[in-house]
Amino acid sequence: MKGIILAGGLGSRLRPMTRVTNKHLLPVYDRPMIYYPIQQLVHAGIRRIMVVTGGDSAGDFLRLLGNGRQFGLSHLDYTYQEGEGGIAEALGLAEHFADGDAVAVILGDNLYQYPIAPSVQRFQEEGDRGARILLKEVDEPERFGVPEFDGERIVRIHEKPADPASRYAVTGCYLYDPRVFEIIRTLEPSERGELEITDVNNRYIQWEEMEWDVVEGWWTDAGTIPSLYRASRLVAEGGANSVLQAPDPGEEGEGGVEAEVAAADGAASGDPV
Repeated sequence: MKGIILAGGLGSRLRPMTRVTNKHLLPVYDRPMIYYPIQQLVHAGIRRIMVVTGGDSAGDFLRLLGNGRQFGLSHLDYTYQEGEGGIAEALGLAEHFADGDAVAVILGDNLYQYPIAPSVQRFQEEGDRGARILLKEVDEPERFGVPEFDGERIVRIHEKPADPASRYAVTGCYLYDPRVFEIIRTLEPSERGELEITDVNNRYIQWEEMEWDVVEGWWTDAGTIPSLYRASRLVAEGGANSVLQAPDPGEEGEGGVEAEVAAADGAASGDPV
């Protein structure tokens, strides 16, 4: 399985800060926003990762992240999204990178309190077939993609519905088999002029190949000024899960990433760290 982080877009909802940088390079508490999804993928055992960038600050990702050595990686891949053609369009740019493998996709402005690794493991145990999404019960589901259920089965996802069919939101982590790129090639732009990830998910639902998990702990995006503040507060007040900690480039820590992962697993199980 390969990992894809979608970190393009213009970040217009975070202006004026994003007039001079990409929003995913802004700090969330004590580290750049882009660190969080990278460490989630690394903790899930994924070692081939592509960052999809965009805007005028794409080169800053390379200056910040380099080849990913500070995360225990030997290499990072990058590609560039021109304009704002939607999440599905950005994902489609990674088809050559996926090269027939399943993919774990995370929106670069989404933060999870706990690891996504259990969901990745379940997907892999099922043969990397179909799709799996992560849901979270929220106060304002009309702001998100909202699943409609028939018992335990999702029958459709509605994008920002005025009358939500459930209290759950589709969060920004998606696990797909290689057919996702075939689906993207068949999509038509929505009224917003974008290729919608909701249309991708609904295709898997039509095939009856969509599974889902409920996110434990908190989840938030950081794509607006209020949500960026909320994300920083959640990390600061709750203490960043050590899974998400990455040493500074060049730091000579004991044990490196593997020691951090072991510490995180101990913290999650209640063992002393």
